Amino acid sequence: MNNQTSTLRDSAAMRWLVLLLLAFAMFCSYIFMDILSPIKDLMQSTRGWDSTAFGTMQGSETFLNVFVFFLIFAGIILDKMGVRFTALLSGVVMLIGATINWYAVTDAFMGTGLERWFNEHLNYIPGFDELGISPFYLGMPASAKLSAIGFMIFGCGVEMAGITVSRGIVKWFKGREMALAMGSEMALARLGVATCMIFSPVFANMGGKVDVSRSVAFGVVLLMIALIMFIVYFFMDRKLDAQTGEAEEKDDPFQLKDLGQILSSSGFWLVALLCVLYYSAIFPFQKYAVNMLQCNLSFNAVDPNSFWAGDAVTVVQYVIMLIVAATSFASNFSKNKVVEYTCTAAAVVFLVIYCYMGYMRQSPAAVFAVFPLLAVAITPKLGKFVDYKGKAASMLVIGSVLLILCHLTFAFVLPMFKGNVVGGFIVAYITILVLGASFSLVPASLWPSVPKLVDAKIIGSAYALIFWIQNIGLWLFPLLIGKILDKTNPDIVEKLANGTLTPEQASQMYDYTYPLLMLAFLGLAALLLGFVLKLVDARKHIGLEEPNIKP
Repeated sequence: MNNQTSTLRDSAAMRWLVLLLLAFAMFCSYIFMDILSPIKDLMQSTRGWDSTAFGTMQGSETFLNVFVFFLIFAGIILDKMGVRFTALLSGVVMLIGATINWYAVTDAFMGTGLERWFNEHLNYIPGFDELGISPFYLGMPASAKLSAIGFMIFGCGVEMAGITVSRGIVKWFKGREMALAMGSEMALARLGVATCMIFSPVFANMGGKVDVSRSVAFGVVLLMIALIMFIVYFFMDRKLDAQTGEAEEKDDPFQLKDLGQILSSSGFWLVALLCVLYYSAIFPFQKYAVNMLQCNLSFNAVDPNSFWAGDAVTVVQYVIMLIVAATSFASNFSKNKVVEYTCTAAAVVFLVIYCYMGYMRQSPAAVFAVFPLLAVAITPKLGKFVDYKGKAASMLVIGSVLLILCHLTFAFVLPMFKGNVVGGFIVAYITILVLGASFSLVPASLWPSVPKLVDAKIIGSAYALIFWIQNIGLWLFPLLIGKILDKTNPDIVEKLANGTLTPEQASQMYDYTYPLLMLAFLGLAALLLGFVLKLVDARKHIGLEEPNIKP
């Protein structure tokens, strides 16, 4: 090799190949994370999961991370054992939890002695019930309880993978295009959200017979592929260390004073709180977004014999979505203006085609699947801007404003178009695209700022602490949304109880105003913290507004 490419890390092609491996692994994990979100109505009609059961199960993903402090241990494992070991461990843990989750919703689980055991047990957890944080409750369906256990284990793996991927990107891109790399990784990974929104309902309804376990099985297979990606990364990372002559990134023995150093930073706390507010306003919403659209939009019945009702249209629409993602993403890296504008124009044209197909299919899942597409287009641009121009804290303020406007639009504007199919679809598409764009500001500006706040040797623990604080919100708010839905729709709950309303009917009649207002208030809190962060950065010269790459 010449001096410019003396190691794998010095080769742009190898750096970006590593990024693709990590991004695809996270892409698969994002699919499983929301695999049940677009079929909430089917979980209620086939497994008896009301909104409280659904929210409790979805919130369980982060339970062990928050209350057993697994994420803190994960950060310590990452700092002590290195990126390679932790990546493999996270892949195995995700797969184990996903397999349990899958078994819980299969017909094979129904009517077994294990189902009876779960019906009779875990209805009261001493200590946790008194504190109101139990992941189970009396009357919770057995399938939801076992599914929650699997989701807890999966959650340990996926959050461990998150901090590991962040640390891996820092290792391979520090001093280079780090914000661009982090933004690109998250943009590609979030295509998993669109993928599960499109395909989860298809697998669940395949063959004319509803079986929600098929959707979960699809996610399990993808997690097997994610593990393979981590294995390939393992060997590439080991070769890098062999070339540099460095040992695997293991730091000095962990000491409590390391955490004290992190927690004493006001900038760290502001970034961590911004993170939890941002993510709590997005990830829990994703789990209910399709059902929210079912309740707030009017959908016409599609002729079951038409092309728009078949499975083939799903594949075609997904291919078009990939073209949108590929052309918009490629436009970020073209140095030729003609090629850049051509890619952008193609992305816009295919996005319009995608939206038209979603309208013709009358599919709420396909509507929400546009969520990451604008983010894919602009996240690399934002990352590049932060790398060369800075202004990370300012971007967080802009993102907070967009977050507030989107949730208020869902709460008050979208219901006004009930009965107006075309108008409702247009408002929904635009708002969802803007919401995805606002969310793209986080990976492009917030995550690359963490290395500026803490010493390099404890960055794994710093990411773990931020993820732990974030996970408190990801545990709490899916649960709160479910409880608020049941509490603010007492007529639906009552009619379900006395049998005058079927679960299928009830699942599409909820009023989502109050949960959406709660999410808008999270955006308002993030906005205020964003202004405080700008002030702290100006006074203490943390460097959040400065570029990552300096001439």
